[in-house]
Amino acid sequence: MTSADLSDIRQSALGAADPLGVAAVLAEAVDSGGLADPDDAGYALTLAAEIAESRTKLDAALRYADRAVDAYKTRDDTQAGAAHALRARILFRSGRADEAMAELEPLRPLLTRYPDAAAYVTVALSVGGQNKLAEQWLTEAVQATLTERDQPADPASAEDAGQLFFLLQQRHRLRHALGLPHDTHDNLAERLETRLANAAAAGGPADDLLFWPQAEFDRLLAKWPALTESYDKNWDDHRARLERELVRLTGTGRVGLAVFPGTVDGLAGDATDAKVRAAYARQQETGTNRISWPPERNAACWCGSGNKYKKCCLPRSRG
Repeated sequence: MTSADLSDIRQSALGAADPLGVAAVLAEAVDSGGLADPDDAGYALTLAAEIAESRTKLDAALRYADRAVDAYKTRDDTQAGAAHALRARILFRSGRADEAMAELEPLRPLLTRYPDAAAYVTVALSVGGQNKLAEQWLTEAVQATLTERDQPADPASAEDAGQLFFLLQQRHRLRHALGLPHDTHDNLAERLETRLANAAAAGGPADDLLFWPQAEFDRLLAKWPALTESYDKNWDDHRARLERELVRLTGTGRVGLAVFPGTVDGLAGDATDAKVRAAYARQQETGTNRISWPPERNAACWCGSGNKYKKCCLPRSRG
């Protein structure tokens, strides 16, 4: 079972006839050495825990989550943090709030390090009815990030803000849900979102970071063959161009980068029209479907090939 297989299961498991059976298969793959990459054990067990949780099988979900946390025990990255947050979420649902909070407290430093940490920590706290505490943690993370920044407190763009932007966004949405009045951080979040939207409207980074997974890329060119003249000629060229662009943007100081997956079915209009493609890219950029970049060297590549990043798209930036 490859990393790509696991990603496919994540997309389809909840709609399966027997999702709990899928969870059991994932655990069995870990136990029997059925994973192509043993480093995927934590990912597979986290997915099994999510499936069991979705079916309110909390005892099974917690067993899987315990094993996922153990599989990640030597790591201090966002994947390990997500496993701990999932375990906390299940503990909250099981009425074990004190244990859940003990699981979440060590994750607070991740809020200033990883774009998705703000989301999974906030979701876990919200499940436990701790929205006010989540707002407090996010506020403290925003203030810490502002203190550590070399740039002015009011960044010129979402890209310049980097990690701060993701914290501000999550905090702003949570405060809106809580009915809290706007403060200076909320105002900054709105200014950065406006600047991001304006940059996208002017043909900003979304145009360059729209990613077509291999099956969708093949469908795209089959439907609009003329795109080979203005777009990448094949999927290898497509992901190589994206990798080079991501590396280039990193060199300009950009952080919190991601690519935005597209689908042919989601693209309304004639894709040979550059304005249609640009509008779709902006739509994808402002949505929730994003693939953070870069992955760790030994993690599955962002392109979905199933290979490790260091053996797949990482070398493409040097081509």
